[in-house]
Amino acid sequence: MTTALIVLAHGSTDSRWQAPFETLEQRLKTRMTTPVRLAYMELCDPLIENVVAELHAEGFNTIDILPLFFAAGRHLREDVPGQLDALRQEHPELSLTLLDPVGQHPSFADVVVSIVAENQRDSTCTE
Repeated sequence: MTTALIVLAHGSTDSRWQAPFETLEQRLKTRMTTPVRLAYMELCDPLIENVVAELHAEGFNTIDILPLFFAAGRHLREDVPGQLDALRQEHPELSLTLLDPVGQHPSFADVVVSIVAENQRDSTCTE
């Protein structure tokens, strides 16, 4: 297998902020056949540059990057593409693809609706 997936979050120095992303990574690893790694664009480890280098060293030559962002703001329009351009220069044999952020996926609204419905059911059960 030569393709891997990086789920990319912004990053924070607050470990409580990082915890849900680490949990998501573990859940994805148990449900997907594609190898999944968590990376951050800044502020905490593992940084995307390090994860790409590790995956490359492990023999992966195609890496898809799924931003765990709601929309493509400045970070996804400028900063992350700049990071990926630098990584492509460093590893020209790698194929790095920045996917659309999760918030722009058509199914994202369905997930939000499911969460709201579940919370409404839970709140009516406790009354």
